[in-house]
Amino acid sequence: MRETAYAKINLALHVRQRRDDGYHELETLFAFVDAGDELSASTAFRDELHVTGEFGGVLDDPFGNIVAKALAGLPHGTGWSVILEKNLPVAAGLGGGSADAGAIFRMVERAFGLPDDWREKAAKLGADVPACIESRACIGLGTGTELAPVLNDLAGSPVLLVNPRIPLATGPVFKGWDGVDRGPLRGETLREMALVGRNDLEAPARDLVPQIADVIAALRNTGPWIARMSGSGATCFALYDTPEQRDAAKFAMPPEWWTLAGALR
Repeated sequence: MRETAYAKINLALHVRQRRDDGYHELETLFAFVDAGDELSASTAFRDELHVTGEFGGVLDDPFGNIVAKALAGLPHGTGWSVILEKNLPVAAGLGGGSADAGAIFRMVERAFGLPDDWREKAAKLGADVPACIESRACIGLGTGTELAPVLNDLAGSPVLLVNPRIPLATGPVFKGWDGVDRGPLRGETLREMALVGRNDLEAPARDLVPQIADVIAALRNTGPWIARMSGSGATCFALYDTPEQRDAAKFAMPPEWWTLAGALR
């Protein structure tokens, strides 16, 4: 079996308040790119995980990897040998690990079906995992695990992802949030909500990685209709009207930056 772990982006990310459990109350607009990590699985006598790809060397603990944890909690026979081709940068605001786990859930669903409590299992693995299993545009509420539908008028939109190749952990970014509630998501369609939305984590992320401002400025110079940071960074995205605009923008980025050109699902 083969499955793509589609890159997640947050078209908007509103931090509303800090909860009593220490987490933050969020309203986020999830969207997914038609490319990402690649996973393949075959039957084996026991579970095995082999990591390859450009960013595979960053994952030095295969047993602690979220893919192994997802597999261990789902019915899949005697064992699977999984190859994870890590094409997405790690700690990048793209939900890479969550997307990998989501791909495992989809493969298990095809082969064996998912248990009744699969949503609870997914949420325990990470706040983005439930959305990444579906891998389609939606609204995330609560800590991001409560999903609501949204009218997706952006399917097929050309998108460019850019990362300055600087990992950025989520915890310190949330810690740097100024605590100001700037209001809820608004709008009826994905495009409307993205345009009037914001990413409340962009400012604290820029404080930690100033190069984020350089990436956003470079993207805005290429004529997108929106350019913004995704998640807790440091990856930024831009959406364009045509693939030609997107491809020209990719060519204009500094060669030392990581880029991925694709389309929204």
